[in-house]
Amino acid sequence: KKMLALNLNKVNYLQVGCTSSKSMVVIPSSKGQQKIAVGDFDGVITCFGIKKHLPQIQFKTLPSTKINRLILGAKESTGKDKIYIACGTKIKGFTKKGKQFVDFDSNLSEPVQSMFVDGVDLFLCSSYIYNHYHENSDQNYYLASDKINDIVVLTMPDGMPCLPVLACQDRSLCVINKSEKLFDIQVPGSPITLSIGHNLGGNQAKSVVYGTSDGKVGLINIDSKGYEFVWEIQNEKNYGDVLCINTYDVSNNGTQDVIIGRADGVVEIYAFDEGAEPFQHCVCNLSESITSVSGGCVCAANYQEVVVSTYTGWIYGLTTEPQQRQLGMPGSSTKAAVNTELDLKIAELAKEIEQLQQTVVIEREKYQESAKSVTATSTIPAFNINDRFILNHDDASYNLSIEVQMPIDIILLQSNVPVDLLDVEKNSAVVSYSSCAPESGNFLLATYRCQANTTRIELKI
Repeated sequence: KKMLALNLNKVNYLQVGCTSSKSMVVIPSSKGQQKIAVGDFDGVITCFGIKKHLPQIQFKTLPSTKINRLILGAKESTGKDKIYIACGTKIKGFTKKGKQFVDFDSNLSEPVQSMFVDGVDLFLCSSYIYNHYHENSDQNYYLASDKINDIVVLTMPDGMPCLPVLACQDRSLCVINKSEKLFDIQVPGSPITLSIGHNLGGNQAKSVVYGTSDGKVGLINIDSKGYEFVWEIQNEKNYGDVLCINTYDVSNNGTQDVIIGRADGVVEIYAFDEGAEPFQHCVCNLSESITSVSGGCVCAANYQEVVVSTYTGWIYGLTTEPQQRQLGMPGSSTKAAVNTELDLKIAELAKEIEQLQQTVVIEREKYQESAKSVTATSTIPAFNINDRFILNHDDASYNLSIEVQMPIDIILLQSNVPVDLLDVEKNSAVVSYSSCAPESGNFLLATYRCQANTTRIELKI
C-alpha cells in the first residue's frame, strides 16, 4: 500500500522584521490550535494564533537587540513550551503568555549565535566557543577548531552525561563530553543546521539530522562510544543550502517526517514508507530564503501543516486543509461560514490599505517640507542585506545570491578582474553590459534589471 500524495496549500499569515535562522517555532499544545512565536532583527518577539483564518496577536515584546535564535525549552522535564531567545550575549526566557522569567547575561565576548536548552542547562555557542551553564553557573567550555554553525544536545539514558553535538564549518560534527572533545564525525559538506531525529534511527537510538551547505541531508546515530551513518539524501537537483531542518508527522501516519528548508526557497518533506530510507513526499518553492520550519495544527484543528518563516519576515502556512474548505467552494459544508470569514478578511485588508495610504500621504508631506528646508540633509536608508557568495564545486563557478526585505529594482555589478556571468534558470532579471576600459581596472560593468516584486536574486559567476 503506497502512501497517499501530500497536497499542501500555502496560506499567508503575517510579516515581521527580517529573521535569523531557527528563530520561529510552533508552541506545543495538548488541545486545539497551536500558537506561533517568531523573533526578528528588531529584537521583537511576536506570538500569535489563527482564529477564523486571521492572525490574532497573543503578545508582542518591545524592540531590543537583534534576535539570533528563538527556541523552545522547559524549566522542568515537562513539555517544551517556554520560549528562549538569544540576543547579543543575553538569554531571555518567556512563557507562552508573554511573561519574562529569565534574563541571563552570559558575559561572553561575542554574541550568542546558536543555543540549546534542556531543563536548567543552557548550552551556548558564539562563533568559535561552546559554553555550558547549569542553573546559570558556568560548567563546561570548549574552543572549536572552526566556526560553529549550530548545536543540539542528546540526553543519554541511565543518568549518563548528555552529549552536545556541534556543527563545525570544517565539514565535521564535534561530539563533546563535558569540556573535552569525544570524537569528530566527518560529513560530506559544511554542516549548517542540526536537528534531533526523534525515533528516526530505530531501536530507541539517539540520532541527529544534519543539513550541509551543498544541500545534502543525513541521519547519524550517536552515543558515547561512537556513531553510525543511517542514511543520506543527495542533492541531485542542485537545490540551495539547507538552512533549517525539523521533524513532524505531517502525513499523519504515525512516523515522523523530515522537513527541510533551503536558501533558494525550496521546502521539502521526506517521509518513510515501508523501508528505512526516506523518499521525497512533497516539495514547494517559495522563492525566498527559508530560515525556519516547524510542524503543527495552526490554521485549523485536526489539519496538520508546516509553518515556514523566510528571511524577509514572512510567516507562511503549508496546510493540509483543503482549499475548497477555506474558500467555501462547491462540495464544502462550511460554505456560508467561510464566505462570512472571507468578507471579514476583505474588510480587514481594505481597512489596512486605507491606513497605509494615509501614512504615505503624511510621510510624503513631511518629505516635501524637509526638501524645502535649507538645514535638512539627505541620507540613504539603512536596510538589511542577506548576501552569499559560495563556490559551486560541480562546475567551478560562484553563486552570488542577494536578498532584501523590499523589492529589488536594479543591481549594478563592477569587477576589476575578468569574470563571466552565466545564465541562471531561476533568474528572470534582464542583464545589460556597458563597455569598459580594462586598462583603468574595469573588466566588467553590468546592470541587472529585476522583475516587479523581486526580493531575492541569484547570479552565477
